[in-house]
Amino acid sequence: MNAFIRSAALLIAACTVTLAADSSWSQFRGPNCSGVSDTAHPPTVFGPGKNELWKVAVPGGSSSPVVWGDRIFLTAFAEGKLEIHCYARKDGKLLWKRIAPAEKLEEFHVTEGNPAASSCATDGKQVVSYFGSYGLICHDLNGKELWKHPLAIAETSGGFGTGNSPTLAGNVVLLNRDMLKGCSLLAVDLQTGKKLWETPRPDVGPSFGSTMVWKNKGKDEVVMSGSLKLKAYDLKTGKETWSVAGLPSFTCTTAVEGDGMIFFAGWSPGKGDSQMPTFAQMAEQMDKNKDNAITPDETKGTWLETFFRAQDIDGNGKLTAEDADAMKAMMAKGENVLIGVTPDGKIAWKQTRGLPYVPSPLYYQGKVYIVKDGGMASCYEAKTGKLVYQQERLNAVGNYYASPVAADGKIIVASLDGKVTVFAAGGDIPKVLHQAEFKERIAATPALVDKQVYLRTASALYAFGE
Repeated sequence: MNAFIRSAALLIAACTVTLAADSSWSQFRGPNCSGVSDTAHPPTVFGPGKNELWKVAVPGGSSSPVVWGDRIFLTAFAEGKLEIHCYARKDGKLLWKRIAPAEKLEEFHVTEGNPAASSCATDGKQVVSYFGSYGLICHDLNGKELWKHPLAIAETSGGFGTGNSPTLAGNVVLLNRDMLKGCSLLAVDLQTGKKLWETPRPDVGPSFGSTMVWKNKGKDEVVMSGSLKLKAYDLKTGKETWSVAGLPSFTCTTAVEGDGMIFFAGWSPGKGDSQMPTFAQMAEQMDKNKDNAITPDETKGTWLETFFRAQDIDGNGKLTAEDADAMKAMMAKGENVLIGVTPDGKIAWKQTRGLPYVPSPLYYQGKVYIVKDGGMASCYEAKTGKLVYQQERLNAVGNYYASPVAADGKIIVASLDGKVTVFAAGGDIPKVLHQAEFKERIAATPALVDKQVYLRTASALYAFGE
């Protein structure tokens, strides 16, 4: 009888672990940052009041929901404090919250950024959170602090603030530390928080994407984009294994894998169909005292007001023709592209239209999908880059920060102004299946788990399911 009980207990434990692993969206964009769930069956029709299971108010933040078993994790910015929140999947009840003890906040964009922008990552035992204002901090699923790994406050390009999230590869926590000065890739031990290695990246500029890991010729490689280059590193040692040049001057997106290849898509302003205005053009509008310099007070009420810091290349508090020339030269180095990369780090194919600024590409069922500002979707054959459709309108204009996600033959995208579109994967054009208006900002990427969709807006966390 005792042997029978022991066997039954082991079977139950094994089933519980399997359920938790299947019922998970363990980091930014879920499995390996891919945006794809092979087991989820989310509803096609959902929105406020439609297949809505629950809705709870949450503080501000741009991080995406991370799910494991019966729990949901978010980072948040509330009353000047950086917090980690844990919610119950069944009803959205707040189970616990913890504070990251940052002494000061990183600089972040007043309208486009948030100091709680990085999504958590979990293996079902530990929950790792990152704040550019503090560093890494780890808790167990009940909120007990396990370790801290403080880091120098992130100084990001243009003062936009942190945009990348920590990712997990077995017992390794990986973190993009591409900053204005001293870019690097950091790896720490998941159990202890101790640094395993840190690899300098002197030939790239600041970037805002996250890492992903793939098996390349039997070895685990970390792949991370950076301004101007896509690079791979040995997971065990941090040694660079290959590098691809010809990326945008600033990168916000995370690479994905599929069909034995890596896919990257990115766009930054100032090149091609989006030339930056010249200094003379800006001065004509804003240089009120005609001293051949533009100061912050002269930009009040203009498009340049919230982007002043990004344009002030030398950081002296005013914009001059020299700043404009330096920005133009920086932008000229980059290429806005969608590329398919082979395991030996060679570009197999390239596309240059319909490119995303913030949303990462999606590999799904043999095709690569991208969505750009304006609500235009494009699709390519993954192996060859052959065009399936390009810049097809989804009837959902506006900018896009959330990345596309997919499950059960459906692709879900969300615009920054709050319109969610569900369209069918495959086909010669994107067949829209459903659209919903949330009427508030959506910057976070949805999570797809079991038969549910978890969606964060500017003020709420939703659960949808049939």
